[in-house]
Amino acid sequence: MRLVFWRIDLGARGPGYALRDIRAGADLPALKGDIIARLAPDVLVLSGLDYDHGLVTLRAFGTMIAQRGPALPHAFAFPSNAGLRMGRDMNGDGRDDGPDDTQGYGHFSGQRALAVLSRYPVGSQSARDFSDFLWQDLPDALLPALDPAVLQVQRLSSTGHWDIPIQISPSQRLHLLIYQAGPPVFGGQSRRNLYRNHDETAFWLALLEGRLPMSPPDGPFVLIGGSNLDPYDGDGLHGVMRALLQSPLLQDPQPQSAGALQAAQDDFSAAHLGPHELDTVHWPRAPGNLRVSYILPEAGIDVLSSGVLWPAADGDDAELAAALAAQGISHRPVWLDIDLRSIAPDSQLN
Repeated sequence: MRLVFWRIDLGARGPGYALRDIRAGADLPALKGDIIARLAPDVLVLSGLDYDHGLVTLRAFGTMIAQRGPALPHAFAFPSNAGLRMGRDMNGDGRDDGPDDTQGYGHFSGQRALAVLSRYPVGSQSARDFSDFLWQDLPDALLPALDPAVLQVQRLSSTGHWDIPIQISPSQRLHLLIYQAGPPVFGGQSRRNLYRNHDETAFWLALLEGRLPMSPPDGPFVLIGGSNLDPYDGDGLHGVMRALLQSPLLQDPQPQSAGALQAAQDDFSAAHLGPHELDTVHWPRAPGNLRVSYILPEAGIDVLSSGVLWPAADGDDAELAAALAAQGISHRPVWLDIDLRSIAPDSQLN
């Protein structure tokens, strides 16, 4: 079974524009559809795709992928916190009508949201959405100095935190723990984004360790998504990312690529402490290339292989490397193959 996560960045400047581009077969969504078809996922998790009622944009993109090969007929997404307006000054800048005066940064509701496409059925009835969990309710939360009235309504998730069951067989189910954290930069003098980015990843440690009112997943799971946080380099409070990667409840397959290793030989990346080959995003200027996208299976799941689709510029896939560069595609897809025989049958389904 192949899992793929990609910060795909197909969000557009307004509602409906991403759908228009997908239906028109525009160059950027077409190239990204080609790349996904090349990876042939069984389950695809995306961030950076606009959410709409009825999942029209997501289903259109699924159709585009199917025209290139793999059929992923099961589409799922919860509504996103991104762009969800609050009608109040949420960041302390004296205004209440900006893209930051929302539950998660966005110029419109659902901008650059999370989504799932799957070859397997999605257990939508038992899916859990933690996106309304208040930031102040996280144990040991790093709360910024903001108006207490704001903190009483400020959700932790800038996009979403989900537990999505995937029905692999009549007796096998795999839980996807999905999220996309906001960036650890910007956020004003309160350092709101820095602290929130930290706590969006800390949420999973608290959930898996049983320190939240919500229970951990009731079966095998894979944590998959974007933390916007490297374990060592760039902006952010890196300790929480290292703590997640080192949790005995998880395993880190350390997917890597030749392209990331090659691209690290620049002034911004060469001095980084983390392994260059594990990077998942190419930022040719500061802060340089980083590892910010992750697929972390539960410790008991057997991993067959993993990687990041980031070809070297002078390798066998030089044409793809050139296309990625020409389109300015920063984030690279991360993939993981797991052995389904290691997913124990779920007695609750019998």
